[in-house]
Amino acid sequence: MTDAFAPPLALINARLIDPASAVETRGGVFMEGGLIRDIGARVTKAGVGSRTRVVDCEGDCVSPGLIDMRVFVGEPGAEHRETIASASAAAAAGGVTTILAMPDTSPPIDDPAVVDFLLRRARDTSRVRVLPSAAITKGLRGHEIAEIGLLQEAGAVAFTDGFKSIHNSQVLRRALTYARDFDALIIHFAEDPDLAGSGVMNAGELASRLGLGGIPPEAESIALDRDLRLVNMVRARYHAPLVSTRQSLEIMARAKAAGLPVTCGVSINHLTLNENDIGEYRTFFKLTPPLRHEDERLALVEALASGLVDVIVSDHNPQDVDAKRLPFGEAEAGAVGLETMLAAGLRLVHAEQISLPRLIRAMTLRPAEILRLPQGRLAIGAPADVVRFDPDEPHVIDPAKLHSRSKNTPFDDARLQGRVKLTVVAGEVVYE
Repeated sequence: MTDAFAPPLALINARLIDPASAVETRGGVFMEGGLIRDIGARVTKAGVGSRTRVVDCEGDCVSPGLIDMRVFVGEPGAEHRETIASASAAAAAGGVTTILAMPDTSPPIDDPAVVDFLLRRARDTSRVRVLPSAAITKGLRGHEIAEIGLLQEAGAVAFTDGFKSIHNSQVLRRALTYARDFDALIIHFAEDPDLAGSGVMNAGELASRLGLGGIPPEAESIALDRDLRLVNMVRARYHAPLVSTRQSLEIMARAKAAGLPVTCGVSINHLTLNENDIGEYRTFFKLTPPLRHEDERLALVEALASGLVDVIVSDHNPQDVDAKRLPFGEAEAGAVGLETMLAAGLRLVHAEQISLPRLIRAMTLRPAEILRLPQGRLAIGAPADVVRFDPDEPHVIDPAKLHSRSKNTPFDDARLQGRVKLTVVAGEVVYE
């Protein structure tokens, strides 16, 4: 992935965004041997030595590299949609230095040999760090629990069944119990499949006008409430990857207030888009969970600002043209997002709905803390995973120029502010 012998690198004259202290300072970052060696106002061109490559950031922001906890990488089995190489190129261009790969591949990541395959492929073809998540249940079928201990030993850092919700409460209870014994993290997509039924968008007036089946918010909140009651029984580490409703936020707030070891995330799509964006049956806006009403979006933004929502994810789910160029009800759900997550998130900063350090915290430090990674920090001794970006530079998203193999972006032709200029992984420049 990276060159351990990369020459020293200094980024100077930057706005340093520290997600731990939530403050901005002026200065630089000096990196050598894959680690941050110095940081702050004393990092200058004169003070770093002649061997060091010096990049004058001209007042651009420098923050820890982003950590994306929900990425479909395509391998093994769906290389027509994405590969580790193309996903990592998209990640680097978007300032993402670590991705958590979903296990819903073919075959699924439910065997130590598949974990090993993913790690070897990432080592050989990826520009960024790729961490495997493994299945909670064998074959993602929701019946028989996977070998959590062996999968963890092989390198899996979390356990999830992707977009599949475990319907059987006893199976999920057992999985949580095993995970607790191995101190493993369960990431469970909360949706009652019976309530969701054949729905394809948010239930409500707009779905009725479009003649499309609706998915009520209760399909998410009832499943989440069940999950958190099971967590209360066994006290295992639990992360809800995609909350999208006010009801879910209220349930999560009660669980956190009760001291349960729970966290939650939200996709950048649900923070910046709503059901009205579907317009005339635009399938790039068909997502799981569905885009919700504007009131729900605003509640998510408020929960992010308050810290109730821990993490922002891209929910990168590439789909090929044949899967999207269908009637809305028949098209596959999902959107690419690795390259646009930061710029889309900056919409909230420019609208003064959230501070820049809070946005960066949800994309760096909080996912690192939840996954127990040393990354996500601007600190001496931390891994030298950093990104330089201009938060104000305007640009228009051209899907043809995205690095992902699939081009199904909901931000097609969107005018965004914020462009990544440099991405560094373990001290090596992987995008410029």
